[in-house]
Amino acid sequence: MKYDENIHELEALQPDYMGFLFFSGSKRYVEAELPEIREGIDKIGVFVNQEEDEVMQLVCSNQLAGIQLHGEESPDYIEQLRARLKDPEVKIIKAFPVGDSMSWEQLKPYEAVCDYFLLDTKGKERGGNGIQFNWELLSGYPLKTKFFLSGGIGPDDIEALKDFSKSEKSGMCHAIDVNSRFELFPGMKDIEKLKVFIKDFKGIQS
Repeated sequence: MKYDENIHELEALQPDYMGFLFFSGSKRYVEAELPEIREGIDKIGVFVNQEEDEVMQLVCSNQLAGIQLHGEESPDYIEQLRARLKDPEVKIIKAFPVGDSMSWEQLKPYEAVCDYFLLDTKGKERGGNGIQFNWELLSGYPLKTKFFLSGGIGPDDIEALKDFSKSEKSGMCHAIDVNSRFELFPGMKDIEKLKVFIKDFKGIQS
């Protein structure tokens, strides 16, 4: 999310999370402090290989409920970051790109320091590529850390999500992350499309 009016429009749909990119190399980069949003929606800050001091300052000034790390951050970096957090309730989410194949072993060193993983499609950009990876790769997911399923999920994927919900590994999916395929332009979400998607998605869960 990027624009205040759009943020408040999305508020009415009561998503669990809203993401905000604090990485200056992104076309969705937010420079101003975030507006207040209603209770029950967690603000997640997205960072890419940024200094600890910068991350901590933005967590505090924007009352972030979570930190999503989308670069090559090491387990040691994350451990140091967690030690500096004043609020132990702030969640740490580490993003990993998934290509045509995936070695899940590389995620194991992160299990002790992360609350969740985010599995996104490997692409040109660090997220927001609008491309979906092969969800069948998740059948081999061997870890205990729950994940956000991301990468090119769009309005026409309800049936695919319904099928995924019946799979063995669906219980490891903590949340569905949607972004570029619901945008009018970078950072501006199509509220009507999201309204229909959220309604249909809740139908899967009921």
